[in-house]
Amino acid sequence: MSQTFRHPEILDIVRRDGKVSVETLAAHFGVTLQTIRRDLSDLAEAGKLERVHGGAVLPSGTTNIGYEERRSLNPRAKTDIARACASRIPDDISLFLNIGTSTEAVARELLHHRNLLVVTNNMNVANILVENPDCEIIVTGGHLRRADGGLVGNLASDTIRQFKFDLAVIGCSALDADGDFLDFDIQEVGVSQAIMRQSRKTYLVADGSKFTRSAPARIASLAEIDTFFTDRALPGPLSARCEGWQTEVVVANGG
Repeated sequence: MSQTFRHPEILDIVRRDGKVSVETLAAHFGVTLQTIRRDLSDLAEAGKLERVHGGAVLPSGTTNIGYEERRSLNPRAKTDIARACASRIPDDISLFLNIGTSTEAVARELLHHRNLLVVTNNMNVANILVENPDCEIIVTGGHLRRADGGLVGNLASDTIRQFKFDLAVIGCSALDADGDFLDFDIQEVGVSQAIMRQSRKTYLVADGSKFTRSAPARIASLAEIDTFFTDRALPGPLSARCEGWQTEVVVANGG
């Protein structure tokens, strides 16, 4: 297989897993370690990957990848996480769902829930939940981000402050080793923080690829989350911190 065909598949693998190793890729493609090292160097020079010892990761930076591309990443993991999260969401509550492909997956798992009041700043979530006749939907105002259907800014935050939610389900763009979860858009960060302040309980939904990504703006710490739904076990030190914070971690893997 030529590098023309390997490069796109390498990018697909690192987007799915967050990190790749030279040895794993060499075995996958049936080529030498030196060949894979050249491939990773070429992709790094093109700005598509960032080399680390023994392999490569998605590049860190201040710009998120495209929304449609994010939708295609880790769909099975997002479905597993969404089902685990939705199973903890009772009927007859008020709920906030924010921007993100993972929260959209949760919305799809709520189509048979009854008597929900859902407030959202995500136009995609609103359109999904239209199919549930037992769900009352309120969409915040705000500046519409055409790229992902998100509503952000002061008007969105002002709307949120008029409510006290039983539960909020939020997503993030990255999670660092200290347990801080992060995003790229400072306006979205402000909205997420307002959501958490106005919620009696907060769930975070994020697949394992977020463990190896970086983003510049801090939303909050896992210490401020009631339950974190993901698809991979947390690294040991972070798992211990969550235990100390009494933050529940639910690892959903389909089964």
